[in-house]
Amino acid sequence: MPGATLRRLCTHVAAVLLLASLEALAQVPAQEAAKLGGPELTPLGAERAGNAAGSIPPWTGGIQEWPDGYEPGDHHPDPFAEDAVQFSISAANLAEHADRLSEGQKALLEAYPDTWRMPVYPTRRSASYPERVYAAVQENARAAELRTEGKGGVVLSNVSSPFPLPRSGVEVVWNHNLRFRGVRVQRSNGYAPVTRSGDYRVVLQEQDFAFPYAAPPDSAFRTKRPNLLLAVKTRTIQPVLLGGNGVLLLEPIDQTKDPRKSWSYLRDLRRVVRNPTLRYYYPAPASEGLRTFDDSELFNGPPDRFEWRLLGKRELYIPYNAYRLHSNELGPGEILQRRHIDPELARYELHRVWVVEGTLKPGRNHIYSRRVFYVDEDSWQIAVADTWDLKGRLWRVNEAHAINYYEVPLVWTTLEVYHDLRERRYLAVGLDNDRNMYRFSEGGDPREFSPNALLYYIR
Repeated sequence: MPGATLRRLCTHVAAVLLLASLEALAQVPAQEAAKLGGPELTPLGAERAGNAAGSIPPWTGGIQEWPDGYEPGDHHPDPFAEDAVQFSISAANLAEHADRLSEGQKALLEAYPDTWRMPVYPTRRSASYPERVYAAVQENARAAELRTEGKGGVVLSNVSSPFPLPRSGVEVVWNHNLRFRGVRVQRSNGYAPVTRSGDYRVVLQEQDFAFPYAAPPDSAFRTKRPNLLLAVKTRTIQPVLLGGNGVLLLEPIDQTKDPRKSWSYLRDLRRVVRNPTLRYYYPAPASEGLRTFDDSELFNGPPDRFEWRLLGKRELYIPYNAYRLHSNELGPGEILQRRHIDPELARYELHRVWVVEGTLKPGRNHIYSRRVFYVDEDSWQIAVADTWDLKGRLWRVNEAHAINYYEVPLVWTTLEVYHDLRERRYLAVGLDNDRNMYRFSEGGDPREFSPNALLYYIR
């Protein structure tokens, strides 16, 4: 056999063996998967026990009942309204709490020493999900496989996070991307880029989400679009100059051969047009450059431009049970202040988080050189994300203020805040306090998320 042919054959065999080993690592032995929902682990893979100090309690199922008087469609009353602030972290006492803060959180306290603080409340492990989510995650642990070729993806996974017992950083990123957020969700969403002087204009949108991945495997959504993670239609309500415009976005799981697609309805043209690709470091609409497209929900989209390293777990003060920020008794004027949101309305709790570091791969383009995600063990939601610029300087810190939408139930954000340390500005996303609450439902038709459907949705 000629030497060149032999070398090609050996290279091919080695590549096949490497790929097989990578995929095998993504699967968990049956005896390990059986621990999910047992005395050691919650159904999503978190540690069921509290910490040794008692400052993190055991998980006992999360929120199981609605508060008295609540009806689906209402803003969610605070089930922990009687909790008192235990202490506040500020620039003055930062050193005492530094081991439980991210680098970005420390930088915010130092940047705004006279106004920003983090009120810390008792930890409430309120995360809960439907039984079908727990069953799907346990099956995912046994069957889900990681794909590393191309832009990456996951197969043999359903409904929610595929790797509840993660062995690598990229698996944790996929757990966040594929976490359960319902099947169909209609909501209002307000964006407010706040200037250095404290001025802002709220861009208000109505949004209609569908998550085919979260639907039952035999549903029309799942069978017709098996690679589709989510589809969303939006129509802008205000300001007047943008009112009447709309967007349709389709987000596949594996985008190697099936990339993200997007269309816009332009009011002045009265027609739907295909958008240029919206991905990675492109500035997100209505953000005034304060977040990238893949900053949305603190991260979304293909993870292929970064090398992801799992740094283990640590205890961190993160935004949690943010029902005060969620209240319909507030408006943007009560929440948004000159440099940051009103700290009196924030709630921080001590939780265990998975820590994942992403480093930009050589030869790949992005405006970030490094990202560190702090991922809530009870929900797989990224709670805090710190990012560094291409010169290695800490640049942005983003936080997800989450609640349990207990009519489903599930954990999702009610407000995302994106801080730019260089510009001394921030972006608040999720200002729906004086608008209709999230409306969760099941099912849908793929035809509702087509360019023609966008036209009718806007009109």
